[in-house]
Amino acid sequence: MAIGFRIHRRTRQVDAALVARFRDLPVANVSDVMARMSAGGARLRPMHAPGSVLAGPALTVRTRPGDNLMIHKAIALAAPGDVIVVDAGGDLTNALIGELMLAQMVRKGLAGIVINGAIRDSAAIRAQGFPVFAAGVTHRGPYKDGPGEINAPVALDGMVIAPGDLVLGDDDGLLCVAIDEAEAVHAAASAKQAAEERQMPNILAGTHDASWVDASLRKLGCDGLE
Repeated sequence: MAIGFRIHRRTRQVDAALVARFRDLPVANVSDVMARMSAGGARLRPMHAPGSVLAGPALTVRTRPGDNLMIHKAIALAAPGDVIVVDAGGDLTNALIGELMLAQMVRKGLAGIVINGAIRDSAAIRAQGFPVFAAGVTHRGPYKDGPGEINAPVALDGMVIAPGDLVLGDDDGLLCVAIDEAEAVHAAASAKQAAEERQMPNILAGTHDASWVDASLRKLGCDGLE
């Protein structure tokens, strides 16, 4: 058994129809209904053109920092709609993908890639809408020696991602929703989104009720309220 250097089977994944329903929800609202307890880390930022939405089942990769051998294999294994999620330890010494690997993922119809590590060819990546989230940029290229694992659980800044979990990303950042919680999270986030849409006209008209602010301050014992 090659511990730390193997490919696992992904045995389940979030339903494609549910993925499509999540695409219209802001990541911030999904995060709020998950008690604001899960996030991929502020370092992982969108490297692509603004406005693109990331949503799809995770195909996970754990790799040695600076090495992209198992990412190449993950691209070969990935199905249309998959999100490749790479735990490279957050190291920024070597870039793990660039323009050529991006073209392969676009051609296969993948939904995006998340790398807790660095990219290169950043101008080409910024010029298109294929979702790429990463921690940094460097011109130094990768090694291709391994080891690594595909379809094993990974963690990005404390956010655990199991193979097949739903991965979401927009201009605000990244979030993972566990398969078994996805339906309930979608229902709660949809309700929150609807409530905000009802609130916005009142804000624009100047009739928004913000009395809760003073009520909270009084409850907390704040001095100097008028």
